[in-house]
Amino acid sequence: MALKERITDDMKAAMRSGEKERLAAIRMILAAIKQREVDERITLDDPQVLSVIEKMTKQRKESIAQFEAGGRADLVAKEKAELDLLSAYLPTQLSEAELTALIGQAISATGAASIKDMGKVVAQIKTAAAGRADMGRVSALVKARLSG
Repeated sequence: MALKERITDDMKAAMRSGEKERLAAIRMILAAIKQREVDERITLDDPQVLSVIEKMTKQRKESIAQFEAGGRADLVAKEKAELDLLSAYLPTQLSEAELTALIGQAISATGAASIKDMGKVVAQIKTAAAGRADMGRVSALVKARLSG
C-alpha cells in the first residue's frame, strides 16, 4: 500500500472513531501533500511523500524549541503530538552504528579527503538514507569525520 493511501485510510479511521486531534493532524499532512501536488502538477510517489513528511517533522522540531523558549507548554504539547503522528509515517531511523558505516561508505565512494568534499558525501547519504536519518545530524557527523 502506498504511503499516501495509508494516510488517507488513517484519516477515515480517525473520522469513524471521533479522534478530533488526530484527524486534524492527518488532514494537515494530506493538505501539505496535495499542496505540493498542485504546485508541481504531479502525483507524489512514496519518496516524495516522505520528503513532505520530513519537512513537516523538521518544522515541528523547530517550533517545539521556540515554544519551549517562550514558555508555551500548551503549544509544545500540541506540536509534540503532531510530531509523534508524523514520526509514525517515517521509516525506522538508522542506528548510530549503521549511520557511521553509511558515512564511511559514502566517504570512500566519493573519494572525499577534506571538508570541501562534504557536499558530495552528504548528497550520497541523503539518497541512501532517505527518511531514515536526520540530515542535520548527518551533516555534523560528516563534518567532524572530514575535518578530524
